[in-house]
Amino acid sequence: MACITPASQSPFFRLGKSKNHQVNQVLPLPISNFTEKKAARMVVISATAAVEKQRNSYPGEAKGFVEEMRFVAMKLHTRDQAKEGEKEPEGPPVAKWEPTVEGYLKFLVDSKLVFETLERIVQRAAFPEYAEFRNTGLERTESLGTDLEGFKMQGHVIPEPSSPGVSYAEYLENLSEKDPQAFICHFYNTYFAHSAGGRMIGRKVSQKTLNGKELEFYTWEGDLSQLLQNVRDRLNNVAQGWTREEKNHCLEETEKSFEFSGNILHLILS
Repeated sequence: MACITPASQSPFFRLGKSKNHQVNQVLPLPISNFTEKKAARMVVISATAAVEKQRNSYPGEAKGFVEEMRFVAMKLHTRDQAKEGEKEPEGPPVAKWEPTVEGYLKFLVDSKLVFETLERIVQRAAFPEYAEFRNTGLERTESLGTDLEGFKMQGHVIPEPSSPGVSYAEYLENLSEKDPQAFICHFYNTYFAHSAGGRMIGRKVSQKTLNGKELEFYTWEGDLSQLLQNVRDRLNNVAQGWTREEKNHCLEETEKSFEFSGNILHLILS
């Protein structure tokens, strides 16, 4: 049996009193009012859907901001470096490199300058969020100092920092004073790249120049995977206070980070 809604309960009617009667009577509700309210609700629903669609358009966002950074960084790798890489290689793959000890020392010296700069900046903490990245266990300055001292004791001449390292250190210093989102992009990419691709390159270069000796630069105290996870958690926590525009600004700095680090890496072949 069909259900019949009483007129008094219909959205198209309202109850009222006539001037000459004491009883309630059903008065028609203007259809235009109902239509306008319905249209307004539809606009709100459509706007909400559009916002949700926009928010879901950032790869990795559901897993936290670090995953967004990882996604952008992987796209800047070449296809022989990572399955997600999209860039064409500019030179021979690492397996075909012909490194020299002299070039490797230049790379280590410039790397030390960059890590010293990053670690000094987070200790100074011009912005409060930098302090979150003190004493992470990923610090590399001390281990690089040990390695370079070992080379010196073997009779190698330790060079002064060269243009790629000096330029990057100066850029980081200036950036850290005015642009925390961009600086943290460099912090993330420098440490995480070294713990992954950097280790792979270090092993291959060591096999060709140091008889397979493992440097302190590529060893960490404690469980590296846990150290990295702790820093991911800190990065995600800091990024929660950023606007979407600030997050996008951070991601946009990734290419600049790769450019600087790539210049230092190429010193190995010099």
